Amino acid sequence: MFQGNHPLTIDVKGRMMIPARYRDVLLEEVGGQLTFTCNFDGGLLVYPRPQWELKLEEIMNLPANLASVKRTLLGNAFDVDIDKAGRVLIPSQLRERAKLEKEVVLVGMGRHFDLWDSQKYEELVSIDLEAGLPDDLGDFSL
Repeated sequence: MFQGNHPLTIDVKGRMMIPARYRDVLLEEVGGQLTFTCNFDGGLLVYPRPQWELKLEEIMNLPANLASVKRTLLGNAFDVDIDKAGRVLIPSQLRERAKLEKEVVLVGMGRHFDLWDSQKYEELVSIDLEAGLPDDLGDFSL
């Protein structure tokens, strides 16, 4: 399970270091294979390849009226590998789409990660904290 947030830097070639606490697990369990795609809030989704393949089945089974969701998720999916130095190259199309330049935040979301521009992430967290828990959570308590 992935959790926590990690401020990171993208180098001039578009590479990002995977935090050591995740890197070893990702190298051992999935051979360092990841899939990047867009999310619908302006960041990126980062899946270990086996998790992406499960999600891919769900996406493929979406009804025809959700073709735009399929197009966004699948049309922007890129497979990448963690290199020997523990870095991944974030595809330039995705860096541009998510406006990732230098300072980013990798957020553990359980079975995958979100990747955000650090300023955008801080804005989202501030809004979430101010709003409190959504009514949709019903009886959920912390």
